[in-house]
Amino acid sequence: MLLTTGQAAEELGCAITTFRRLIRAGLLPGLSRRGVRVMVPFEAVRALRDRPRAPLERLDAPEIAVLRVDTAQPAQEPDRAWIGFSAQLPPDDILKALRGWWRCDAASVAAGGVLPVTLSGYVIAVLTRLDRWEKNTRGRHAFTDAVLAGYVTDLVTPTTSLTGSTSVDRTLADQFLGKRLGSHSGGAVAYVTTNTATANRPAPPKGP
Repeated sequence: MLLTTGQAAEELGCAITTFRRLIRAGLLPGLSRRGVRVMVPFEAVRALRDRPRAPLERLDAPEIAVLRVDTAQPAQEPDRAWIGFSAQLPPDDILKALRGWWRCDAASVAAGGVLPVTLSGYVIAVLTRLDRWEKNTRGRHAFTDAVLAGYVTDLVTPTTSLTGSTSVDRTLADQFLGKRLGSHSGGAVAYVTTNTATANRPAPPKGP
């Protein structure tokens, strides 16, 4: 069964513009067209609907930053050709497009140790090695030593590419890629609690 983008968005409980970002980013396979309409397999929508949440409780930090991006757009900047995400970009371009320049509390981003990147509420890339950053004259930050630990090429399966240089980075990316991760912010960077402190808190003693 095929759904229109409007029906797919309704099934997922999101705005149609939110769902269309996934299409424009090249993350949904098996699409077809009926005239000007893009049709989406119901199985793909069901897979997105049933995707588990990101396992934030596995992280050591009590809070992490989340970078919320749109689909890739050309950037008129000397250090990158794109800003945002597309599954068709090579890894080097994805890293350059995601590691800056963002308005954020750079120290808080670095303290989290990992930066999940979401598009329409799904983790489509993971950055690590955030300890060093630069700030430009407009108050935006770039994480110059950031590593692309992994990214998604197909959100339905999902199909991921693990590009981190260490097993720790690759394992971290594998745990988060393709998962749902909601966040709220007026800007590109949001901050979410991981509930680590609660998860690691000893259980209260049992009564007599």
